[in-house]
Amino acid sequence: MATIEPTRDPAELSLDPERLERITAHFDRTYVDTSKLAGWVAVVARGGEVAWVGTGGSRDKEAGTPMTADSLFRIYSMTKPITSVAAMRLFEEGRFNLTDEIAPLLGCFEDPRIFTGGTVEAPSTRAATEPIRIWHLLTHTAGLTYGFQYQNEVDALYRQAGYDFGSPRGADNEQACRDWSTLPILFEPGTRWNYSVATDVLGRVIEVLTGEPLDVALRRLVLDPLGMDETDFLAPPERAERLAALYIPDAAHGMVAYPVPEMGAAALRKPALLSGGGGLVSTPHDYRRFTHMLRNGGELDGVRLLGSRTLDYMTTNHLPGGVDLMAVTDDIFSETSSVGVGFGLGFATVLDSTGSKMMTTEGSFYWGGAASTLFWVDPIEDLEVSFFTQMLPSSTFELRAELSTLVYQSVVD
Repeated sequence: MATIEPTRDPAELSLDPERLERITAHFDRTYVDTSKLAGWVAVVARGGEVAWVGTGGSRDKEAGTPMTADSLFRIYSMTKPITSVAAMRLFEEGRFNLTDEIAPLLGCFEDPRIFTGGTVEAPSTRAATEPIRIWHLLTHTAGLTYGFQYQNEVDALYRQAGYDFGSPRGADNEQACRDWSTLPILFEPGTRWNYSVATDVLGRVIEVLTGEPLDVALRRLVLDPLGMDETDFLAPPERAERLAALYIPDAAHGMVAYPVPEMGAAALRKPALLSGGGGLVSTPHDYRRFTHMLRNGGELDGVRLLGSRTLDYMTTNHLPGGVDLMAVTDDIFSETSSVGVGFGLGFATVLDSTGSKMMTTEGSFYWGGAASTLFWVDPIEDLEVSFFTQMLPSSTFELRAELSTLVYQSVVD
């Protein structure tokens, strides 16, 4: 068991200790004391050192278990950057080109068809002129979607096929890709952006290229080299008691945290579908190992996962025409504005620090998870920040914007 603790006095890193404690005061006062969140953990690192770790509230409010820094969390879409790094390690080995089509690898998606109208019962489609390529998966420009978005008829077709927040019983990555390949896509690949199962399809690409199940491949390519020993597709019995309870907002009672134990229990057993887009359980310690590697340009403790130029390329905006997300998507799901935000190979990246009216720095890159976990790395200010709680969905509260203000106001150099 590995917890996370400060390794350096924050004042030595030009972070004001008293101002950092405003994080605790805010999240306890605004969220824990009002029962909007059961509990939380936040980590602030600068200059490669952990400057501050804060906790508040309960890991399981109903059981009366206090939140601790060694708690386990369902990180959902914070799995995506890990899967993307694993894929780019294979890219560096020459196993694929970013422009490679996925159909020859996967044996499906040979004939993507674009939804043009109609209904769920009788959709109209046309053949796409561009095939789906690996870079489309990494950038969410493949035209795929998620069933739980509830934005259009294609989302509904995903739900009809059994892919809502979960998946059909027994479906693995191979079956899921075959199922998704029979459904329409939203647009010509490479032309627009839509948050989707693309990283799950990328996980299947990794399986095919390595000949390994995704859990084995991720452990070999990312988790073991970084010492992320408690990150897996489940919380096993020996760690189950440290798994934080999962909550949704009870809107009828002021958005208070309402427990969903049946949904939360899914993290206690290994799923058939090893979701490269959202399946991992992790700890603040483990995920900080990952962000530290990112901050170090692809290397940690003498182990190099990626070349620094590769990581620079991943955190560069790859959206068509170099525009921001607002210009190429119809549905912005995030709890914060995506004005001035681009998207690279697995990460959102800040193009204009003033666009979102949120304290940030151009060149920062980030992502989050469905249960309101989040992280960012700021190369200019040399910051790594992460936040862990278990509130579905992530759009319930503006946690990223609030934490961003609280972190940057503590920087005093």
